[in-house]
Amino acid sequence: MARNEQDPAASTQQFRAFANRGGGEAAKQGPNTGLIVGLVIGVVVIVAVIAVLVV
Repeated sequence: MARNEQDPAASTQQFRAFANRGGGEAAKQGPNTGLIVGLVIGVVVIVAVIAVLVV
């Protein structure tokens, strides 16, 4: 009976082609909105705390 084995190098070659295309970089492009939102919320909280302490 014939065994149908996949060549493990084929998937490695496909991954290398994907990595060389820059396909993994798509998520890293553009501003990091989560970081920006977190910084804005942090600044608002700090300003609110200072306003409460001053008044």
